[in-house]
Amino acid sequence: MNAREKPAAVTAERNSDQGDWLDVLVVGGGINGAGIARDLAGRGWKVLLCERDDLASHTSSSSTKLIHGGLRYLEYYEFSLVRKALQERELLLKSAPHIMWPLRFVMPHDAAMRPAWMIRMGIFLYDHLARREVLPGSSSVQLRRSPLGAPLKARYERGFVYSDGWVDDARLVLLNALDAQAKGAEILTRSPCTRVKRDAQGWTAHIQTPAGERIVRARALVNAAGPWAESFLRECTEAARGETLATKSLRLVKGSHIIVKRCFEHDHAYIFQNPDKRIIFAIPYERDYTLIGTTDVELPQAAIAGGAKAEIDAQEVAYLCEQASRYFEKPVEREDVVWSYAGVRPLLDDASGDASAVTRDYSLESNTQGAPLLSVWGGKITTFRKLAEDAADLLGEMLGQPARPAWTEKAYLPGGELSAWIGRPQRPDTDFERLVQAVQKRYAYLPEPLARRLSRAYGARISRVLGAAATIADLGAEVAPGLYEIELRYLQREEWALSAEDVLWRRSKLGLHYDAAQRARVSAWFADQT
Repeated sequence: MNAREKPAAVTAERNSDQGDWLDVLVVGGGINGAGIARDLAGRGWKVLLCERDDLASHTSSSSTKLIHGGLRYLEYYEFSLVRKALQERELLLKSAPHIMWPLRFVMPHDAAMRPAWMIRMGIFLYDHLARREVLPGSSSVQLRRSPLGAPLKARYERGFVYSDGWVDDARLVLLNALDAQAKGAEILTRSPCTRVKRDAQGWTAHIQTPAGERIVRARALVNAAGPWAESFLRECTEAARGETLATKSLRLVKGSHIIVKRCFEHDHAYIFQNPDKRIIFAIPYERDYTLIGTTDVELPQAAIAGGAKAEIDAQEVAYLCEQASRYFEKPVEREDVVWSYAGVRPLLDDASGDASAVTRDYSLESNTQGAPLLSVWGGKITTFRKLAEDAADLLGEMLGQPARPAWTEKAYLPGGELSAWIGRPQRPDTDFERLVQAVQKRYAYLPEPLARRLSRAYGARISRVLGAAATIADLGAEVAPGLYEIELRYLQREEWALSAEDVLWRRSKLGLHYDAAQRARVSAWFADQT
């Protein structure tokens, strides 16, 4: 089957008095749920995804925003996970060069943390566990002779440089949902699944949409509820007497980040080793800022009951400031923090004592005691595509049609196919710069910063945003600096945006650049639409 073609769905027998029939209901609109819905829809299954809140409104918009193998996981002998993530790294970079790009990392050497030979060995493995076509290999650097050492304390004389990637995590979820929808899936946001019941033929699900309750019937159920995967099975599912649906448990680990004014001028990121054997990153962020994170704080299930959002606490802020200040010549103070965010990682409980040592790998648990149930435990952003592919393969077997082939390995995400703008692709990073040049040529009225931002956000879909606009006046009112009505209407129409928060903090990070009055104008615009 050609992955670019929309195949005909094979659906279950209709039973109109019991609601809509689906092949698969996916519960959860984070990266795993959206990725699975996309893969399944591309194989011709009839899919509905429901999400209680906005897409990517929890864990999947609160990551460190890296496409990486996880250098530190080598220390825990997670060779299989690291190799799998490294294999995915370049596939993802090529699939959406507008929202993902290569990033070089600098690790200053601190002999008190780990010996140089150990770091060299780890980086050598990192370079060679998977094939690289785009990303350059590692090297050493004399920090006192390099601009990379300028922001650091003088005692850090030597360092190591290696490659990974950066991703706009919330937009990655959006693009998967858009592709799923384009291939026939239905996406419901602000629509919690309140109850599901299993019988011999399938699942009956009650979904509370903004328009009222909707009842659907599905041959299979995917539990991709992230931190709520365990509680969803215990609280919202009904099965035959004696059936146990939740056989695994999660460890909820909060990861918090702070954003400060830019700490350095160059385009590399830093990875810092801490005395507690953890690491933090300091990453160029949104042009004018530095992102610092993350922490590892274990949470009880009660902390996220009812969909509560995680929040950074004062101890985490102090920890991140202290650890960054061990390296930067100019200390990072609490008063420097301009924004912060926290997310809860749903890690598969592997009985590790230290939260930072808990595996970041995923497990797919199939249950066929009745209608098929697939639960997703754990995972990380870098391996979402492979997780989705494995999940779709497994669901095909559970539904009796295992021959539907995988298709996402070489497929573009929406906006990632740039050839109509730039010709033949070369490298993801240079391809994006060529896109910006093409956009500036076609839409010569756009100021360069706006052309670049729109290219970053939408890639080849920028023409869907701008439509037939031929002058800056055609973009409509400028609701906030650089944010015009034409873009807000696109986000409403095609990207499920219903509030200022959706736009300012997930579909973009413009909220970071605006003051309170400017953010309030965006809120007022949405209020006027209702």
